[in-house]
Amino acid sequence: MSIGFRVFTQRELPAAEVVEGFKTIPAANIADCMGRLSAMSCRIRRMTEPTEQNMVGVALTVKARPGDNLMMHKALNMIKPGDILVVSNEGDNSQSLMGEIMVAYAKSQGIAGIVLDGPMRDLDTIYSMGVPVYATGHTPGGPYKEGPGEVNVPIACGNIHVMPGDIIVGDGDGVIVIPKHDAAKLLEEARKFSANDHAKLVAAQTGQAERGWVDKSLAAKGCEIIDAVYPG
Repeated sequence: MSIGFRVFTQRELPAAEVVEGFKTIPAANIADCMGRLSAMSCRIRRMTEPTEQNMVGVALTVKARPGDNLMMHKALNMIKPGDILVVSNEGDNSQSLMGEIMVAYAKSQGIAGIVLDGPMRDLDTIYSMGVPVYATGHTPGGPYKEGPGEVNVPIACGNIHVMPGDIIVGDGDGVIVIPKHDAAKLLEEARKFSANDHAKLVAAQTGQAERGWVDKSLAAKGCEIIDAVYPG
């Protein structure tokens, strides 16, 4: 087996109805139910026009050599409807990894979204193509096609571990990763959390929010409240 230059053709996938369930829950609510430890770095941000529902799908992972997209092209040949291409690039920003032609082909295969730990190009045309793309930025400089790299292996993208088949959720805030084995239980918790969070929003909008917790927390942590002007 050629470690570092190999392709795994199979993935373990979560149930389709579980994946679908995350489409209408804000990514922030889901992340809060995961200890706030599942969000990719803010370097990776949405580069395309907003959509009515979240970007949601299952990870087709690529471990790319920095600035090289040969293994991404192999992954494009493997795309199934509902997949999200998630690419590790070691945080390199020197070359774009993908442009209009690749995104157009991915769209024709039913891709649900693309997440790049690196730049893209052809921003003006990709913006309104209907495929959610998250990247670290954009540059006209194109990628190389030399390899090596791997497909459907564990990767790190945006400082977060991603396994093939994990659920990827993206909205205007950014991208989070849901381990596939935790997804069903998490979906129930996230639905409840989201409903409670909406109730808090309504209370805030109407001036009914309960704010007493702030002083209670400060007191518990030993903060001194001084009813005086700072002596200076």
